[in-house]
Amino acid sequence: MKDQCMLGKVQSSGLLVRKNNTFGFLKKELQMNRSRFLYFLFFLATVSSGLASRHYSGILPDWVNSYLGDTLWALMVFILLAILFPKKSSVWIALLALLFSFSIEFSQLYHAYWIDNIRHTAIGGLVLGFGFLWSDLICYTLGIAFGYLTEILRTKWMRSKE
Repeated sequence: MKDQCMLGKVQSSGLLVRKNNTFGFLKKELQMNRSRFLYFLFFLATVSSGLASRHYSGILPDWVNSYLGDTLWALMVFILLAILFPKKSSVWIALLALLFSFSIEFSQLYHAYWIDNIRHTAIGGLVLGFGFLWSDLICYTLGIAFGYLTEILRTKWMRSKE
């Protein structure tokens, strides 16, 4: 019983798993090996979809115009972090993406001359945004959750083929 409750660290991770493999799904999930090329293609598809959603905003429903761009932006952050850290767990990537996205959103409460000048450039506006909205936090959470769940399902599917 004592051995059942012993905790051990998985190498190169801050997540704890039980030594008796009770949380074995975490151990498998931690051993990520993402294809940077494949994720770069996902990144390009997501960016293209986000830009298209802005370009075709006149023909899309209002709710799509209001929320799709922010949701895709957060998904793009998840994918970019997965490219930068291909061996990190999906949980780690998702939490870092949430932290980054929420930080950017809360930074929109700060309006100094220098940062507002950056926001008025094309890339600055796309990355930093302009004004704080609570709904953006929901969109970010949904976009990152979509990336996380897609990656988990893809990983399970790939492992079932082995």
